[in-house]
Amino acid sequence: MRNFLYAARPILTDMFSSIAFAILFGFTNNVVLSTAVAMAIGIGQLGLELVRRKPIPGLQWASLGLVTVLGGITIFTGDPRFVMIKPTIAYLTVGAAMLQRGWMDRYIPPAAHAYLSRNLIVTFGYIWSGLMFITALANLVIAVEFGRTAWLTFVGVFPLASKLGLFGFQYALFRFLALRAHRAEQTALAQGQPA
Repeated sequence: MRNFLYAARPILTDMFSSIAFAILFGFTNNVVLSTAVAMAIGIGQLGLELVRRKPIPGLQWASLGLVTVLGGITIFTGDPRFVMIKPTIAYLTVGAAMLQRGWMDRYIPPAAHAYLSRNLIVTFGYIWSGLMFITALANLVIAVEFGRTAWLTFVGVFPLASKLGLFGFQYALFRFLALRAHRAEQTALAQGQPA
């Protein structure tokens, strides 16, 4: 359970401002308020990491830049169409940032690194990037073709559900592979063979 929470915490933390925006916008229909709250959460999260003297990964800096720049444009224009298309820009930017090799290392529990192949971890980084690009495209199509009600449903369900689904699959696979490798190592040691 500790390893699961270790891996899940950064994902939930990274998504918290987006989740807050979607919920608040869905209930209030207030673009300015929802955006301001999401911006405050994003800036607060980063500020907390700085105060705790923790290194800030590039992906988190990119997220803060997106929240502040796109949030500022949203507040300035107050245009609901921009609000609906804004996630496409954000997902494209995050997807591009996820093309950086090794970005996923902070999400893998330290004990698992010894038992998982580097190529597998990097490949899943690219899979996550692909999910961001797919989400960006889906968001754009729904925002343009289906309107606000369909978009609110989409943004409130698909991004979180798809990320949780991929996270669950990846976690189960990585756990299975790491445990299998660990057991093989223990068996080899018990039989006096080199691991």
